[in-house]
Amino acid sequence: QVQLVESWGGLVQPGGSLRLSCAVSRIISIFNVMCWYRQAPGKQRELVASITNAGRTHYEDSAKGRFTISRDDAKNTVYLEMNNLKPEDAAVYYCNAREISFEYWGQGTQVTVSS
Repeated sequence: QVQLVESWGGLVQPGGSLRLSCAVSRIISIFNVMCWYRQAPGKQRELVASITNAGRTHYEDSAKGRFTISRDDAKNTVYLEMNNLKPEDAAVYYCNAREISFEYWGQGTQVTVSS
């Protein structure tokens, strides 16, 4: 059983920054891709950013230029650095790990952007 544990969400003012962490209970290099998703109240869960086991990154338009996804294979951890946060970034952020035929989810961490 694979466990993903997200950390370091919280309350931040508009324009502020947060760095989310996702600790994985298995060597993350076995996963084809690691992703961050988010879900705001009343909205569908949406992809924010992804990183392959080769280090190739992808960002949705909402994240481009403000968010950075990275991975530390030695620590089996994936990060999401978020800068210049906006109220519309407020959501529960989820970590996702994908194999060829299966995927795993964390429990999520809340990000609140408010003055």
